[in-house]
Amino acid sequence: MIGVNEVLTVKEIAMEMRCSIAHVYNVINGRVRNVSRLPSIQMGRRKVVQRSSFEEWKRRNEQGQDGGIIGQPETGIFGRGTEQINA
Repeated sequence: MIGVNEVLTVKEIAMEMRCSIAHVYNVINGRVRNVSRLPSIQMGRRKVVQRSSFEEWKRRNEQGQDGGIIGQPETGIFGRGTEQINA
């Protein structure tokens, strides 16, 4: 059973989210567009995240929550909508 107070390393988060360690640091530092900052604990140069904070962050950032991606129109390569326009 996973403990609520378990502490995760950046590498463990990257493995669970199937992304790079650099991307996790970008999320922690608030550099990823449309994704809220992942709360972390600074331990010298190292950052760790509590499991409970990570789980809450995942729930808040699911598509459709807090201005997520669902419901936004798709755009093409020129930033225009891909839906058909009847003129």
